[in-house]
Amino acid sequence: MNDRIRKAAEIAVQQCMNLKESETFLVVTDNLEFEIGNAIFDVARQIAKESFLLMIKPRQIDGEEPPEQVAQFMKTVDVIIAPTFKSLSHTEARRTASAQGARIATMPGILMETFVRAMIADYHRIASLSERVAEALSGAKIARVKTAKGTDIVMSLEGRRGIADTGLFHQPGAFGNLPAGEGYIAPVEGTAEGTIVVDGSMGQSGVLSSGEYITLHVKNGMVEKIEGGRAAAWLMSILAEQPPEAKNIAELGIGTNYAARLCGSILEDEKVLGTAHIAIGDNASMGGNVHVPIHLDGIILSPTIWLDGKTIMRDGKLLID
Repeated sequence: MNDRIRKAAEIAVQQCMNLKESETFLVVTDNLEFEIGNAIFDVARQIAKESFLLMIKPRQIDGEEPPEQVAQFMKTVDVIIAPTFKSLSHTEARRTASAQGARIATMPGILMETFVRAMIADYHRIASLSERVAEALSGAKIARVKTAKGTDIVMSLEGRRGIADTGLFHQPGAFGNLPAGEGYIAPVEGTAEGTIVVDGSMGQSGVLSSGEYITLHVKNGMVEKIEGGRAAAWLMSILAEQPPEAKNIAELGIGTNYAARLCGSILEDEKVLGTAHIAIGDNASMGGNVHVPIHLDGIILSPTIWLDGKTIMRDGKLLID
């Protein structure tokens, strides 16, 4: 294990999860993410009372449940990190384990380059900015997002609570992604109206070029039309296999990780400072009412964002004190 991989694993286990000698620790991984999973396990096993590493088959889609045996085991440990090809974030297995008090970090689709870049950061600094963004979202009734490339969408946030993805999972039941760094919220279902032009990345699209942007036309909180090239066709094929609720506008998020870079991996891309993301699909994990087995984030570059008419981001620069 080289020094940077070791350093990233140490930050994940020690700074982010605050693993203690008295605790039990579990890594859930698959063959596609085993190198990262094993690095984390190697650090954790030298700290925790007991450490476990479970290998599963790669899931087919984000939000697909792990095997029942793994879901049951997740309820019995204190701390879980899950570097897996597809996301376990929006699963009943993860939600149930969190409700039982496990501290959990998921790492869906993490690339080694992301692990050794965006994980080696000061998560106390990231946490502070994430909390300020979440507080601003919590206090707003209406959000508007606009870009020079065509995004212009309005949505209600009334009654919803902003969530800070700080990367510091020290309290029982704490959950988020690693690498971390965003403030996010579930807009009120049925309220989003306008156009989203995804010009960063979405799902498995990789970094999008100008001819590959995905345009989502939104009415009454649902995507009613999708335009674009190869990536748009991929998105339409995915949604064709899902229930209608999968077209729900599920999330508005703002990246806060200064070490993250746009690379085509959503896990890192959605954390990039200076970007926003709007997701479709499941929002049950963030205070919403839509429960479907899919959650796809669309990254928007250099947005301007207003909350109740006040500019909190202008052309990708955060204006939150």
